[in-house]
Amino acid sequence: MKYRNLLLIIPCLLLVACEGLSSDPTYKNTTRDEMYKYGSLLSEEGGWDIIGGKDKKKASDYGIGVNAFLWRASLDTIAFLPISSADPFGGLILTDWYSAPDAPNERTKLNVHIRDRELTAAGVKVSVFRQIKDSKGIWQDAAVSEATAEAIENAILAKARQIRIGQKQFQ
Repeated sequence: MKYRNLLLIIPCLLLVACEGLSSDPTYKNTTRDEMYKYGSLLSEEGGWDIIGGKDKKKASDYGIGVNAFLWRASLDTIAFLPISSADPFGGLILTDWYSAPDAPNERTKLNVHIRDRELTAAGVKVSVFRQIKDSKGIWQDAAVSEATAEAIENAILAKARQIRIGQKQFQ
């Protein structure tokens, strides 16, 4: 019984071992290149690669896909609103409708889009939506001043600068 299992396993191992061979001398093993483009536990020289600190990944391959200061500042600035969705790789924060306790017949919703990996004024875009409840209890869209979105954008940018300055002080 043991030998029969070995007779099944040995051909499979041989097939796997021969899989990388190619008869074409110009063949480039792109699969291997793809597998090891960020490094491996053991480098080709036999030394430690990732564990030893010679990781081949760039700093941009780690973390979130947008400017971290703008991301953190956006979350801090709109923290009083219920977050519906937050995508740190796409840079999109969507809030749910919020009614202030002193204005129950009015509600607001925000979409914050972080558009850049750099801390710039054009790196954040805020869209504000507002609704007012009519006499029948139905929510109706209401106009929002562009100055409201600009004020929120400026608050996010100011907070991002504060976070950045605070981080530099501790380096």
